[in-house]
Amino acid sequence: MSPVTSLERRAFVQAQTRLMAPPLVPEIQLYLAAVATDLWEATEAKLAETGLPPPYWAFAWPGGRALARLLLDRPELAAGKTVFDFAAGGGIAAIAAAKAGASRVTACEIDAFALEAMALNAAANGVVLEMAAGDCLGALPEADLVLAGDVFYEKPMADRVWPWLQALAARGAAVLVADPGRAYLPATGLVEIACYDVPTDRDLEDRDIRRTRVLRVVALGQQVA
Repeated sequence: MSPVTSLERRAFVQAQTRLMAPPLVPEIQLYLAAVATDLWEATEAKLAETGLPPPYWAFAWPGGRALARLLLDRPELAAGKTVFDFAAGGGIAAIAAAKAGASRVTACEIDAFALEAMALNAAANGVVLEMAAGDCLGALPEADLVLAGDVFYEKPMADRVWPWLQALAARGAAVLVADPGRAYLPATGLVEIACYDVPTDRDLEDRDIRRTRVLRVVALGQQVA
């Protein structure tokens, strides 16, 4: 079985999505799936061939939108800084950081389809993103600002991500997490800095609005301001 090429992945992304502005963040255009069930069905056979995860990249999840809204409203958080967006999906938060004037934005994703979607989305918004492919949890990137949207939805993921984010905060990075009420968000070590009511899709969520908080990670031993 021949591997899927970059051109084939990009063609698949373009065929299954259309360029649109997600609710809450009209300043950013993304290649998004209009109907979630249609994309999941179209992707099923291809994912079986490649072993890649489902097409999470085709949706603007509440966490990413909340981070993007915050950075667009408060560009000083990213302006002139190096930014690392973890599990970036379609890249909405990374694109917002670039629009806010970040000096360098790196978007990390394990999904090769997501990387193609991000490249298309970056071009559509006239920004430059650096792509980091693969599992980024084994490294501590040099960054002034680290973004993590909606990463506490499964316990195994949360157990790996949380100490890594704390380690980055301990090194001096500003680490911002956006969470729409997922089950495995840590109960301590976080300070809320913003909150948004994010419209959601009933194909993906169990409600029409997700109250999504943006929180700063406090490193172990630091005082909560």
